[in-house]
Amino acid sequence: MCRPKGEAAQVNRAQVDRAEKDPGGGESRRRSRGGSGSITATYITYLNTLFGQDRELMPEELDELLVAFKEFDYDGDGFLHYKDVADCMRTMGYMPTEMELIEIIQQIKMKWGGHVDFEDFCELMGPRMLAETAHMVGLKELRCAFKQFDFDGDGRITMEELREAMKGLLGEKLKKGELEEILSDIDLNKDGTIDFDEFVMMLSAR
Repeated sequence: MCRPKGEAAQVNRAQVDRAEKDPGGGESRRRSRGGSGSITATYITYLNTLFGQDRELMPEELDELLVAFKEFDYDGDGFLHYKDVADCMRTMGYMPTEMELIEIIQQIKMKWGGHVDFEDFCELMGPRMLAETAHMVGLKELRCAFKQFDFDGDGRITMEELREAMKGLLGEKLKKGELEEILSDIDLNKDGTIDFDEFVMMLSAR
């Protein structure tokens, strides 16, 4: 899963420090703060989509859920018994209260007949996982987010990749000129693409 256990993660300081040493960094940040309201709104929507509580589970998070599910699917039939769900949650780092367990067990019994398959398990655990990790931004989260833009995996986000990613994340096309303004705002070294350090700076400045 794309998050460290225990405490909220911090943006990787080494990468931020390197980007802050860029002579154009301060100018870019000042320009971004003075940017149009529509661009600011785009950033906010984008960050909420990536890291907010209403986002979709990332592949790594689904993998973690699957590993935990299989560990407690003792007979391998693709179902968890309600009695095993509490232990499964604890192995993932969740410590449900007595009242929460009662509510969970009642939900499993009434909605799923006492057993949950993996899809049901994701429906049960997904909101809890998202609530716990909402707005926790660490190196793993940043790399996961960067991959959603860097479609070809070459370590750089092009204008076309930015256009496609923004359309997919926001569900709508940006107005004419907004995409160019975003790229100009983030592209500190002015090479026409966004590398990971620039991507980190964009998120840490918001």
